[in-house]
This record gives sequence, C-alpha cells and structure tokens, in this order.
Amino acid sequence: MFLVFFELQAVLVVIFSLPFLLMSFNTSPGLEAVEIVGLAMALLSLGGEALADRQMNKFKSDPDNKGMVCQDGLWRYSRHPNYFFEFMIWVGFFVAALGSPWGWTMVVCPLLMLHFLVNVTGIKLTEEYSVKSRGEAYREYQRTTSAFVPWFRKA
Repeated sequence: MFLVFFELQAVLVVIFSLPFLLMSFNTSPGLEAVEIVGLAMALLSLGGEALADRQMNKFKSDPDNKGMVCQDGLWRYSRHPNYFFEFMIWVGFFVAALGSPWGWTMVVCPLLMLHFLVNVTGIKLTEEYSVKSRGEAYREYQRTTSAFVPWFRKA
C-alpha cells in the first residue's frame, strides 16, 4: 500500500506538470493575451491563498481564540478560502495553457484539483475534524458560511 500511495503521487505530479509542458510548446514569440490573463489569475490567486493562510495563522496565534471558529477576513465569506484560491491557481494555469496546442486538454488539472480539495483531502476531512473539535460553533459556521466559493453570509 505504501508503494501504491507514492506511485499515485508520482502520477499526479506528472499530470499537474502537463500545463507547463504544453505552454513550452507554444511557438509564438512572446506571451499571448490568454497566457498573460491565465498567469495573472494564478498570481492573484496565490496572493488570495497567502492572505487566507496569514489570516488563519494570526487567528490561531491568539490564545484567546482557542476552540473558536475563525471568521475574520476572507474566512467570513468562505469556510475554506485557501482551498478556493488553490483551485483558482490551477484555473489560471489552465487558462494560460489555452494559448498552446492541445492546451484545452488541461481542463483536467483544475477539475482534478477541485475533486481533491472538495472530496478527498481538503474540505471533507477538515470539516469532519472541525465539527469534532469545535462542535456547535462550527455547525453554525457551516449553516451561515459558504463552504468553498467566497460569498455573502446566510442569515
């Protein structure tokens, strides 16, 4: 099982490397508009992910917040803004790959990342742990706050 786990990771590394390989096959001189837009999306999303992580680290570093639910900054609008922005980074890489031959096939990368973030290692496990560790406070957060896409809170 240990070998299978690491072999699967190696396959995923290859899959997630493909947009960059395809971008290198683009023969046009300079960057095309679609590549600039995609790379800008990825860069802005990286900033969003870093901001969400910084906000959570600041919240966790305050001993008064022990056992509480972070609802500061981006966490007020999404229970997992860091995962949302991670997904958007891959959407940006996909958009950037569209300037290359067969770049459209790289839609598999953001879709695969979305699957892992929502169903496998991200939201599913984090939500289970958070309900166990924070109880009703987290259940209320679930009722009022979007799970993934930052959005307005429910009343």
